[in-house]
Order: sequence, then C-alpha cells, then structure tokens
Amino acid sequence: MKKFLNLLLVILCLMQMACATMPKDCTQAVVGIADGWNNSHVTLCVVEKNANGQWERVLGPYPGRLGKNGLVWGLGLHPNTRNATLKKEGDGRSPAGIFSLGGLWVTHKTPVKHNKNIPYVKVGPQDLWVTNTTDARYYNRHVRLDHPARTEWELREQMRQTDYPHSIKMLICHNTPERKGGVVVGGGSSIFFHIWRNGGKSATAGCTSMAEENLRAIIARIDPARKPVYILLPRAEYAKLRQSWRLP
Repeated sequence: MKKFLNLLLVILCLMQMACATMPKDCTQAVVGIADGWNNSHVTLCVVEKNANGQWERVLGPYPGRLGKNGLVWGLGLHPNTRNATLKKEGDGRSPAGIFSLGGLWVTHKTPVKHNKNIPYVKVGPQDLWVTNTTDARYYNRHVRLDHPARTEWELREQMRQTDYPHSIKMLICHNTPERKGGVVVGGGSSIFFHIWRNGGKSATAGCTSMAEENLRAIIARIDPARKPVYILLPRAEYAKLRQSWRLP
C-alpha cells in the first residue's frame, strides 16, 4: 500500500507539471535555450504575441552564459515535481523554469533605456542584496541602509559598486518574496541578467549574462504591461514541455 501511495503521489506531481501553462496574460518572453542541464552556454531571444495571437521573435538570437555548472530547476511560476532537484545557494547553476522579471539595478555611468514602469535603482554604497543563508529575515532581498555599508555583515552583502559585468542588472524573480510560497532560505539568491565577463569566455555563478549591447536591447524592449517572463530550459526539456506548458 505504501509503495502504491508513493507511486500515486509521483503520478499526481507529474500530472500537475504537465498541466502547467504560461501565464494567460503574458504576451512577451525572454527565452533561453541551453543544449543540456550541464551546459553553461545559452541562446537568448525575445518573443512577443502579435495581433493574431501568434508568437514571433522580435530580438535575437543572442549568445549568453549561465552558471558554471549549468542549470537546475528553480523556484518561479512553474510547478516542480516532488522529487525534482532544485536550485541551492552556491551550487553554480542557473535556475530553470518560468520566472517573472523584476526591476533594474544600475551603477553604469551611461543611462539605461527602459520602460518608465520598470522599477529602477541607482545602486550606491548603501545598497545590499542578502545572500547569507543565516539571515532568514532578509535572504534574497534588497536592503537599503541609511548609511554606506561599514560593518562586516553590511560590506559582505553590499551590491557590487565597481564591477563592470554587474553595472547593469535586471532581476530574474527566482525565489523572490512575491512568489507563491515565498522565499526558501538557501534556495538560491541574487539571480539577474547582467553583462557577461571576459567577452563571454566566463560562466556565471547562477545568473544569465550576455554582451552589454544585447542586454540593453532586451531591457529597452521589456514592457511590464505585457507581463513578461523569462523561460530558461535545456533544449530537450523545452521540446518535451512546449505543448503542455503552452510555451512560445
């Protein structure tokens, strides 16, 4: 009986995953396709629904880089099966799935063209992004101090001030507070789109990176009114889920 119940739970989880769909009001998506779960290279494009309700590519394809160890299921808008391996802090993998897009976090001297309805933070020495798993209250959250970071904890969690690849960042809403279920401490933090390092020769710690001009083009195109999402999957997984998830 116990084996039967466990099998039934697995089947129910698989059915739930198979019935998942794109958000009904989403008409814009950044799509990232990797060759496999352990691959750190990704091909990115932006697709939108046209007047006939059909998806069409409007930007890309652009090359990008993922976490040095590839991908793993993340915590976003999609369901995960009961036994799925999930993103963990420090695993060097980018979260796979479907994710909402958040605001912009910028230190770059050149202004970033963006829709006025996208939250825009000019990052300064008082801005933190908490990645320490012992700080449950603030984990994977932005904290703005009323003074420049100065304590050991503040300096450790301070957002990067002079690192070019992190001078333009757009939040990928993996494991963020507004997600159904909230933040899972240790489930991975600080996941952004940002400029790639060493001209694309270096992978990331879990973010998605690309050339500056391509990142700027994507950001300029994003329209919050279209309820945009980021879809990141290995090629085989995308093909398997495309119909049931109603992917572009």
